[in-house]
Order: sequence, then structure tokens, then C-alpha cells
Amino acid sequence: MANMFEMKFVFAIYSLYLIPITVAQTTQNINVLLVNEENNALAEKSFEVAKEYVRRNPSLGLAVDPVVVVGNRTDAKAFLENVCRKYNDMLSAKKTPHVILDFTMTGVGSETIKSFTAALALPTISGSFGQAGDLRQWRSLNANQTKFLLQVMPPADILPESIRAIVTKQDITNAAIIFDEFFVMDHKYKSLLQNIPTRHVITPVKSFNKDEIKAQLRSLRELDIVNFFVVGSLRTIKNVLDAANDNQYFGRKTAWFALSLDKGDISCGCKDATIVYMRPTPDAKSRDRLGKIKTTYSMNGEPEITSAFYFDLSLRTFLAIKSLLDSGKWPSDMKYINCDDYDGKNTPDRALDLKSAFQEVKETPAYAPFFIPEDDLINGRSYMEFNTDLTAVTIKDGASIGSKSLGSWKAGLSNPLLLTDPDNMSDYSAQLVYRIVTVEQQPFIIRDDEAPKGFKGYCIDLIEEIRQIVKFDYEISLSPDGNFGTMDENGNWNGVIKELIEKRADIGLTSLSVMAERENVVDFTVPYYDLVGITILMKLPRTPTSLFKFLTVLENDVWLSILAAYFFTSFLMWVFDKWSPYSYQNNREKYKDDEEKREFTLKECLWFCMTSLTPQGGGEAPKNLSGRLLAATWWLFGFIIIASYTANLAAFLTVSRLDTPIESLDDLSKQYKIQYAPLNGSSAMTYFERMANIEVRFYEIWKEMSLNDSLSDVERAKLAVWDYPVSDKYSKMWQAMKEAGLPNSIEEAIERVRSSKSSSEGFAWLGDATDVRYYVLTSCDLQMVGDEFSRKPYAIAVQQGSPLKDQFNNAILQLLNKRKLEKLKENWWNNNPKAIKCEKQDDQSDGISIQNIGGVFIVIFMGIGLACVTLGVEYWWYKWRKRPTIGEITQVMCGNLY
Repeated sequence: MANMFEMKFVFAIYSLYLIPITVAQTTQNINVLLVNEENNALAEKSFEVAKEYVRRNPSLGLAVDPVVVVGNRTDAKAFLENVCRKYNDMLSAKKTPHVILDFTMTGVGSETIKSFTAALALPTISGSFGQAGDLRQWRSLNANQTKFLLQVMPPADILPESIRAIVTKQDITNAAIIFDEFFVMDHKYKSLLQNIPTRHVITPVKSFNKDEIKAQLRSLRELDIVNFFVVGSLRTIKNVLDAANDNQYFGRKTAWFALSLDKGDISCGCKDATIVYMRPTPDAKSRDRLGKIKTTYSMNGEPEITSAFYFDLSLRTFLAIKSLLDSGKWPSDMKYINCDDYDGKNTPDRALDLKSAFQEVKETPAYAPFFIPEDDLINGRSYMEFNTDLTAVTIKDGASIGSKSLGSWKAGLSNPLLLTDPDNMSDYSAQLVYRIVTVEQQPFIIRDDEAPKGFKGYCIDLIEEIRQIVKFDYEISLSPDGNFGTMDENGNWNGVIKELIEKRADIGLTSLSVMAERENVVDFTVPYYDLVGITILMKLPRTPTSLFKFLTVLENDVWLSILAAYFFTSFLMWVFDKWSPYSYQNNREKYKDDEEKREFTLKECLWFCMTSLTPQGGGEAPKNLSGRLLAATWWLFGFIIIASYTANLAAFLTVSRLDTPIESLDDLSKQYKIQYAPLNGSSAMTYFERMANIEVRFYEIWKEMSLNDSLSDVERAKLAVWDYPVSDKYSKMWQAMKEAGLPNSIEEAIERVRSSKSSSEGFAWLGDATDVRYYVLTSCDLQMVGDEFSRKPYAIAVQQGSPLKDQFNNAILQLLNKRKLEKLKENWWNNNPKAIKCEKQDDQSDGISIQNIGGVFIVIFMGIGLACVTLGVEYWWYKWRKRPTIGEITQVMCGNLY
């Protein structure tokens, strides 16, 4: 008994606390027409709690007399008929409704109620979903109507706005928003992420079956979406997370966000997952009131915030109507017409300011205050201004191992996140990891196992510069077939382009040319490299060198003939001088007074003929006339030989430098000794193949024109020419290329060029100028010939419609403005560590090289060496061979004694 007494006492005190005792006042009877839909029973229950609250709090001076209508959101006709019947009954019973409480959520049924209230000018407070302009039947309200046709967005309509705050903060570029039946997102498609460069999908959960959810998630993942927002009940969140766990969609490449109005923590059977979880919390000033209302009035509906919203909306409406009635601002001549009397033009005029009365209600909210703009329209701009907690929940092996508070978000249409540490939030976003497909091509892409991504080169440095601006990570792999991308006769692609089309890659990064057919299936960024054309790679002509090249000017038999003439002439001169009676050796007395006396022995004759061939001259000539005639003949012979040798040596060295048989594509097409071809499947191959096909088509068109029987004789005569008027150069070249065989790799092409016998016979490769230039830069046996033709820019390829195009465009333009691309080109071309400083080749403007004239120095050194040997012989001959022996000295001495 004592316990029962104590309980009654406590209950009495508790009731006194909730129901303050005031002086008696007039009770206002308020007639309410509550319009609700079938799947929103929580709203009707909260309305009943608000009505009970009014009844048990006489100090409020209110008595609510409701009429409830519940309809189907899709059956607008039956819904309207039911509402009109109830409304007409109220008019007949002289219980005209002071206000319509519209708790319909969305759909044609909700819009029908809006049309009904606007047509009959019935004061209405709506809790329907929709932002500014989303309530179609209330879009064109006049100034008076906006004062009594009011809407406040429910919490389920405002919570998804936090997604915008997260996307903005995290710079998210793609998102999938999955919601359940407790949320209405129809109107969010256009407004939720408006003016934000985020590719996103908003889709309802299709089923509670795990397999179907897994299939739904796979389809979203195939769209290259890595950020997932699950908006719904805790049950829905668990089902989706479990399906994601089965699909192995947790890790650094994906980010998961869960938003719910439910109380409690999220759970799932995830093996290892971290989810950013957002849930509302009651306002600190309202927490006690909420607990008392739930305890006293059994407001136990879930979600708690939704129950509190409809409770506050109902109570606030009651108090607003009472305020108008008490203050005398409620019109005394309120005119009502029933549904049957409405003809489309007889809408009653209202001078009722329900908006101001609704704004001025000071009742303490049960969860959080309402935000109602003072100087703007209420509809689509008013909502419960609740707070949400933002936490990172870590789950391992199906159990939560902890949560970390990240901050909060205050409900609003454009409110940002309030983070405790902004840097922490970046740890819970999906790391943008793009799949890059490439083709190895130096110096743009070079395989390097020691590099962070396994590659280095111009393009790697470029993507590293871009990622500093765009913020992403990447995985890079080679094209499976090693091709850049060409289209066959059936319209099928290969190489890098195929990987992008079939969405196995996000980015095509290599020296990829921009071509019209490629632009039809993928998107290209702005060019990152200059226009690059096709040019010719050939073997560098090597001028043969020889230290004794000066000896090769004359043939061997000529040299032998000169040598024979030299010895024969020297011999004859010795004979003439010995037998002539007028020679010096035969007339010593006659020439004894001459200053120069020269006896032409065989040695002197050899010396005379040798020195006569030099600028020094032969010296004193023979005294006899026959010898002098022979010497003059030798001089003439020597002059002719030396002049001929000098002229031929200069011509010989010059002609050897002028061996440049190919200087352009036309030169290549007009010869047959050098085979030529582009790389199989390359853009150069496509160029020549298409040029040849165009020439064939032109020929067919010209032939059809010439043989057209419908032409008159005069018209046909104008087309009659002896020669075909269009060149067939490319047709012949393409045929020659096919006969030569197209190399399947750059290595094969380079090997065929290097295997050429010379620069005038062998193989020439037609390829991209950058490839040709690089191999010339890193080799000393190759040369680039001719000017570039068919020039195209290099650009980065992305999937068609990918937002990466605009992001990369901005980045590349920034790099251009900062001259970063010029620096990259400098690093990989002018300062390339593989560049070889080649020995300078002789050209026509240079002199004779040491390789060709060095033999002369060898002759000098040989002569000096021979002279040194001769000196030794002479010294030995004089010193030892001419010294008398002991026997000779004894004999001489004995002879003197006798």
C-alpha cells in the first residue's frame, strides 16, 4: 500500500511539473482536418499525442476537434473524394475547419491535397517533402496565399542535405546514394548536388534480398563509383553493408557513409570496414522535454525525431490558430465553399496571416527548434534545425571495435560540416585510384622496376604533376596487345582505346595521337605535347676512312708505273752521265772552276729524281745535254703526276661526302633499293592506308565520270585526258610497304634499319617523329630524314563522358601557364641521360679529317725512323768497318822497317 501511495504521489508531482497551474482562461475550440497517407501512420500517432497533450494541459486554453482522412498516395481520385466528403460533412455540421494539417509525404495524392487547399483557400500547414518550387500545386501562389498555405520540411527531407556538405568537403567526384522507403528523394535528383562537379546516382534499395542488393551494388561499381551513401533505417544500412562485404567493396578504394534517423548504432557482418555514420541528436535544451513527453504521453514511435517533428508541427499549429483567435486577427466573416460549389473561379479571398502567427509561437520544441525564415517564403525553406553527430565506426569480423568522433552537422540547406579536426576526415574518404593503361614508348613511357609505379618517363612526370592538382592515385598497366588503338573493318577497336571503351581503364596515358575516329569513342584532354608528325628513320651514311686514303687516289698499277718510271729514269740518268763525254765526271778539268760540282752516281740519280717531285726541287742538273733533256722530261712527268694527284685527291674526298640519296618522302617513293614501311597497327600505317584508299576512290570516281553514258559528247570531251589527273603516289607506296612487310614492333623496325647495307640500300622506317628523334638522340648510327607530315597532337584519353576530361584540362592548362611542360620536355630530350654525344661526321664544309690524311704522318715517322736506322748504319760502317785490323798494322810497320 505504501508503495502504491508513493507512486501516486510521484505521478501527481510529475503531472504538476508538466501542467503548470495558472488562472482559468477561455478555451478555444479548434476544428482540424487532418489529411494523411496510408504509409505515414507515425504522423497520425504524433498528432494524437499532441491532441492529448493539449487536453491534459488546460493552461493552453485549447480544445482540438479533429477529423481524420487517410488516403493512398497513388490513387488521387479516391483520395480527393474522401477528403471532400469529410470536408463537406464538416461544413454541413457547422464545424468549419480552422486549419488543414497536411501530413501527406509525396506523390500525386499529396499534390491533389495541395490543389484542394489552394482552390478552396483553406488555411493549411503541410509536412510534405519538397524544397522551394517542388510543391507543384503551390508554385504559383499569390502574396495572400503564401500567408496561409505553409509547408515545413520533415527531418527525412533535410538529412540527405548533409551529403552535399560531405561531398563538398571531401572533393568527391562520384557518388551513389541508396535510400529506402522512409526517405523521399524524387525531388533531390535535381537539387541535392546541383552545381557540384560530382557524377552521381540516386537509387532506391531494390529489395531486402542480399543477392539482389549485391547485384545492385555491382552495377553501381561498374559505373566507376567508389563513394557510397546509404540513407535509411538501421535495418537497410545493415543489409547494404552486408552485401558490400560479400562483394569485397571495403578498402582504400571505396568510402562508405551511412545516414539514418534511427537511434542506435550501425551493425553488419563486415570483415573489416570503416563507415562514417551520421545520426541526429536532440537539442540540449529539448532533451528533458522529449523524455517527459515520451514517458507521459507514450510518444514511442520511431524514428524518434520524426515523431517529435509531427508532434511539434501539430502543437505549433494549434497554438498559432489560438493566437489568431485570441487576438481577434481571425476573420469573423470567413467564407467556406464546399467541393461541389467550386467552379474554378470562385476561390474565396483570405485576409489571414497564419504565417506570422506560426512564426511567433514560442513553445519549447520537443527535439530541436524550427527554422522559419522571417523575410522569405516559408515553403521549401523551413525545417527542423536539428544537429547530427558525425562518427567513424570501425567494424571487424562483424563486431564494432570502436568509433571516433569527427564532428557534427547542423541541419540546413547549405550548412557545412563542423569538424573537430579537418585533416581526420580525409582518412575516411575513398582514395581516388584511377586505372591507367599505357604503351611502352621511350621517352614517354619507360619500364623501370625501381620506379614507384614501375614506370618512368615524360608521361609519368606529367601525370604526377596533374595529380598534385586534381588529387588522386593511380595504378598503371600495359595495354594487353601493346597497341595504341586502331579500328578494324567491323568497327572493333584494340589497344588502349579498347580498354577505355570497355571501361577496364579510366585513363589512356602514352604518346597517343588525337584522331577523328578515336574522338568518336573516347574523350581527349587538351594536348599536352606539340604537333607530332610522321618522318623517316634511316641508317646514317658512314664515309669510309683510311689512314692511307691519299694512296687510294691512284690505282695500284699507276703507283707501280710511277715507281718503275722513277727507277728507270734514275738508271738512265746514271748511264748518260757515265758515258757522255760532256758529263762532269768525264770533264773534271773543264768544270773545275764551277761552284757546284755534282757527280751523278747511281745514288745521286735516285736522289735527284726523288727530290725533283717535291717543291724543294732536284738541285743541280747534269752537265751533259742528254742528261739535261732526260731531267727536263722527268720534271714534266713529275709536274703532270703531282697536278693530277692533287686534283684527284680533292675530288675523291669531296665526292665521298656527298652520298645523301634520300632527303624526303618523295625521294623514298621514287626509288626501289630502299624498302620502307610503318609500324603495323600504328597511326602512320593508318595514314598511308587511308591515303592509298582515297586515291583509289578518286580513281573510281574519275572513271565513273569518264564512262558515264548520260553525259553529252561535249561534257565527255571535257573529261577526256591522256593522263590520269590525280597522283597515285600513296597507292604505290602502300603496295611497296606491304611487299616490304610491316614490322610488328619498334625494336624490329630499328633492327631492320640497322641491318641495312648502307644509307642507299636497305630499310627505312616511317614512324612518329618523337620516336625517330629519340632513337637518333640515343644512337650514333641512325638519322632522321625529311620534314614531318600528317602532324597530330598528343593528348590524354579518358572514357567518353568522364569528368576527368574537365579536371585534367584545367590541370594541363595550369601546367602550361607555369611552363612546367616545357621543363618536362627539357628534362627528357635535351637533358636525357641516355643521350649520346656522337662523333662529328665529315661534311662538305669541313676539312680533311685525320682519319683520311693520317697516313702522311705515318710516312713522316717511317722516314724519320728509317733515317735514324740509316744514321746508325752509317756510324757503324764508319766506326768499325773502316778501322784497320792488328795484322794490317803489323804488316805496315814491318814494311817501314825494311
